[in-house]
Amino acid sequence: MPLADKPLPELLKYEGRNPRPKDFDAFWDKSLAELRGIDPAPELTPGAFQAPGAECFDLFFTGAFGARVYAKYLRPKNAGGKRHPTVLLFHGYSGHSGDWFEKLAWVAQGFCVAAMDCRGQGGRSQDAGAVRGNTLKGHIIRGLDEEDPSKLLFRNIYLDTAQLARTVLGFPEVDPERLGAAGGSQGGGLTLACAALEPRIKRAAPVFPFLCDYKRVWEMDLAKAAYEELHAYFRLFDPRHEREDAIWERLGYIDNQHLAGRIKARVLMAVGLMDTVCPPSTQFAAYNKIAAPKEYVLYPDFGHESLPGWSDRLLQFMLGL
Repeated sequence: MPLADKPLPELLKYEGRNPRPKDFDAFWDKSLAELRGIDPAPELTPGAFQAPGAECFDLFFTGAFGARVYAKYLRPKNAGGKRHPTVLLFHGYSGHSGDWFEKLAWVAQGFCVAAMDCRGQGGRSQDAGAVRGNTLKGHIIRGLDEEDPSKLLFRNIYLDTAQLARTVLGFPEVDPERLGAAGGSQGGGLTLACAALEPRIKRAAPVFPFLCDYKRVWEMDLAKAAYEELHAYFRLFDPRHEREDAIWERLGYIDNQHLAGRIKARVLMAVGLMDTVCPPSTQFAAYNKIAAPKEYVLYPDFGHESLPGWSDRLLQFMLGL
């Protein structure tokens, strides 16, 4: 079969190219300590959308730098008095949490569901560094030139995922022993980040995760599509690559391959071997560092697209919670 990246035996041994900052663990320990000091102050109000058998809510909570972050939250009707398994859903880059309707299948199976809007992208979350709503481009590189790496936007989005988990774990209908996370592309990267930063996540199902091994993307000449801002950054701000090493190291703070070793959840990762948006090697750079129980599912002829049968496999995986 044709290859868009390394052959599978090499993928399973690949350890990544993007450097890991020397103070990486201290950085994230400090970030998590900061998060513990933030009261999420959750606000639940009935959503405009309602459906038989479900209760649908607009959920707002406070994340890093005081941003009010939005998520759709659904639970089975009359959920009080019983603990339910819960799944956190994360969306693709520049998008939003999607329609209510598509979450109802989870509720019908007895799950609570929380689907988060990433700050500054297509949904209702507040981008505390600028404005409400969509800033669309440049989120990987946003904060890259600040002296303090805590200003990296994805650092704060990663913390939002952990704060979402902590928020729903405080709801009486949520079983704290049965919490999962799932998403594709950016949502896959955020699934990894959430599981790394919140150890009470029990199952994590990333699909072709984004935000992994940035330097490898560059070296493959795939700083296009979702990663195009890497190309734009060098052209605009470092055209002779005089700061290249420092830039890759700074991006290392938000590289999920370096967070992956913190994951304690059982992981099921789907990979399209023809993916030229998030190359398989970048995904395996993270997967190979996961020490928890894990399994990958390969789609040899598929790229960054809908994967047949994955939704069924995902539900079966999460039914194990």
